[in-house]
Amino acid sequence: MGALLAAGCATGTGGDGGEAVDYDADAPVGGELVVAGFGTGDEVGAVRLATAEAAMPDVDVQLVEGDLDVQQFLSAVAADDPPDVIGANRDQIGTLAARGAVVPLDACLEGEGVDTSVYRDSALGQLTLDGALYGVPEFNQVQVVMANQQLLDEAGLTLADVDGSSWEAVGAAAEAMAVREDGDLQVIGYDSKLPEFLPLWAQADGVRLLSDDGRTAHLDDPAVVEALTFAADVYARQGGFSAVKANRDAQDFFGAENQFATGVLGAMPFEQWYLNVLDEVSPDAPVVFGTVKTREGEPVAYTAGSAWAIPAGSGNPQAACRLAVTMTATDTWMAAAQARVDAVEADGRRFTGLLTANTEADERIRTELVEPQDLPEPWASGVDAVYAAEDASFSFAANPADAEFTQAWQDAANRVVNGQMEPQESLERAQQEAQAALDAAWAEWDERG
Repeated sequence: MGALLAAGCATGTGGDGGEAVDYDADAPVGGELVVAGFGTGDEVGAVRLATAEAAMPDVDVQLVEGDLDVQQFLSAVAADDPPDVIGANRDQIGTLAARGAVVPLDACLEGEGVDTSVYRDSALGQLTLDGALYGVPEFNQVQVVMANQQLLDEAGLTLADVDGSSWEAVGAAAEAMAVREDGDLQVIGYDSKLPEFLPLWAQADGVRLLSDDGRTAHLDDPAVVEALTFAADVYARQGGFSAVKANRDAQDFFGAENQFATGVLGAMPFEQWYLNVLDEVSPDAPVVFGTVKTREGEPVAYTAGSAWAIPAGSGNPQAACRLAVTMTATDTWMAAAQARVDAVEADGRRFTGLLTANTEADERIRTELVEPQDLPEPWASGVDAVYAAEDASFSFAANPADAEFTQAWQDAANRVVNGQMEPQESLERAQQEAQAALDAAWAEWDERG
């Protein structure tokens, strides 16, 4: 399992009611292990699961494929019948921990000899609640700017006009590239991706929506109001959010007739995995890539991703720990990345990288598997943008009101783009909602000690 693992043991808390569990990297593990929230639909998943199974030959791994159903999972925990280990979105872990549905993993990682400094800080921050780590970070996602070079050229623009370093330039570019005919928006000039990317625009303006300790919302900060005003105005310049959404919903997003191939989108920020989609379905589309920039001209990205967690009441916490550690080990990621390289090359495509929350794995994947291929443009620039974005990424601290906090700021953005409220009023309401949820959840957490 590579540099992440070494022999060792520690005692931690696992199972319902704080039952002690010994994690020992040298001890044999066996029995059945029910895994939920993970799939083997591609070579990356298949190779990683096979590696974990090989590391635990006496364990019978039972896979429940598909995304984790949080409500179903919570019901299973309450009924004392949870899966043994789960894969979940990192922004779900704080709420699950606050509800007592998952257990701290510090002792698990110590017992398996894991050096947690190998994991990206922004990913660990999403999983660390009140000083305890509740998840092992897995994949990583960041945003880059994607633009149609032909539309930029026709409007006399460059990638710098749509990278976010000048909000005035972005607004003007949206208007310049938008095409309206008979009242319908035929070409989206720029999609600022509200409500999902409000945190990105706020950070680009110098403020994070949540304090570093996860206890204080900053939704009514003047910089957040400014960010939401800008991102919503991008839509207003093109006929409103409803016009943009109607066009967006009609696009063949995952197909050969996608918005870049057909020239119906000028530019947008979006997650890096879409490079692989474009390379597969429309490699000749006139797309170019770059990093999203702050208003100071520095790269910025809002990170998200998945993680492994061990449920309270897990029937096999030691095997669960071993699986989580093995699945995120450097050598496991390298084997999975090599399988992806082999698969894409067999199809005549390019390998544009594989982002993980393991910094050691990411560096090796890039230097050993990406750079030697001498990627052509625009893919070389795309890969450079992705790794620059990851190095500049940020996240929210874990908190016991993750779901309510996210709902508050997304509702605020939706009220504005739908014309129901002005940014200031909407964010003031969201601030009250979010802070009330945070205060109540933290009070309950602190009371439990």
